[in-house]
Amino acid sequence: MKPRVAVVGAGWAGLAAAVELAGRAEVSVYEAGREPGGRARCSGRGDDRFDNGQHILLGAYAECLRLMRMVGADPDRLLLRRPLQWWREGGVKLSCPRLPAPLHLLVGLLRADGLAWSDKLGLLRALGGLKAAGYRLPRDCSVADWLAERGQGGVVSRDFWRPLVLSALNTPPEEASMQVLATVLRDSLGAGRADSDLLLPAADLSALFPDPAWRWLGERGAALHGGRRVRRLEPGDGRPRVDGAEYDAVVLATAPYHAADLLDDAGLRQRLAAYRYWPIATVYLRFDASPRLPAAMMGVSGGVADWLFDREALVGEAGLVAAVLSAPAELPEPAELARRVLDDVRWLAPHLGEPLQSKTIIEKRATFASAVGLDRPGPLSPWRHVYLAGDWACPDYPATLEGAVRSGVAAAAAVMRDLRIERQ
Repeated sequence: MKPRVAVVGAGWAGLAAAVELAGRAEVSVYEAGREPGGRARCSGRGDDRFDNGQHILLGAYAECLRLMRMVGADPDRLLLRRPLQWWREGGVKLSCPRLPAPLHLLVGLLRADGLAWSDKLGLLRALGGLKAAGYRLPRDCSVADWLAERGQGGVVSRDFWRPLVLSALNTPPEEASMQVLATVLRDSLGAGRADSDLLLPAADLSALFPDPAWRWLGERGAALHGGRRVRRLEPGDGRPRVDGAEYDAVVLATAPYHAADLLDDAGLRQRLAAYRYWPIATVYLRFDASPRLPAAMMGVSGGVADWLFDREALVGEAGLVAAVLSAPAELPEPAELARRVLDDVRWLAPHLGEPLQSKTIIEKRATFASAVGLDRPGPLSPWRHVYLAGDWACPDYPATLEGAVRSGVAAAAAVMRDLRIERQ
């Protein structure tokens, strides 16, 4: 008889754990929302249906890509792959050619516009030193301190490092862990050329993984409980109970503050109380004309948005532009924020008039802060046969889709090891 395993939470981490366990266990998935996907999904109806953020993937996201293929979501069709490019209008413009690593980065930097030769050489020295050290720091420090020690200021800090840190870690450089950033750089810029490719969604976020995974699980007999918030989790002397139902194992794939409440363990509560959170704001503007931005993903140096996305070029959503603000120090009222974003868009596309539609989505606790010295757990919880999953439970990655999926895979592996489930 197969063991019974419950997965609490159907974000990318919970879905990854459930997919890994499907066929090896009797899987039940509990999701408080009506749709799977957590903080990376599409929601709403008709013309008011939008992604609740503008995520991008990298070629290095091996586990995301593997599980997408596993559930029948073809990355070659759903993601637009582009060699690494960095376009900040009025600032740095960098485009890496399709050459073997690290030549692609070297040529891209040497050809980059908006940087003095001294900035280019300084940036190469900083990245080269990080690679020579194996992307390991003798002592963690903030990104800002690390940059200051290497003379990475001015334009290169404003138009390269700061947007990079905000996009990758959703944490200001003054607070962000340099070791976490180094891990991301190791797996992208420091790996093969294809690993640094940008994978821009050519479909809504739900279509990338949540919806295909939900269908795939249902087809394989998983019990799917959408719109079902778990109220009580009990240890059960090694056979944990979810709202009274007994299981051989439970994967708890919720936000850390919900996990702390459900597990009710003093040690874990204290550990998770150290987590701090940063918002992400996404502004959608729909026009009656094609945006025709110079690039599908780009920014404006000194603008309010970190990045602008031409959704018509990417997804085929007529007249739609998305703007993302990661970890903003202050957030204006939605109407004022939309007005400032419109200024950015019109700088790039002056032919556009007033938007037909404007929508602002603010996730106040979008991600945890990848702060210096943050002590993150792995998949093991204080309770026997209860496991943790979520980007916050991935010890060495920031709050990204890949971090979430990796944590779900790790939790499923721990379940299979402890319950002695053979891999197929």
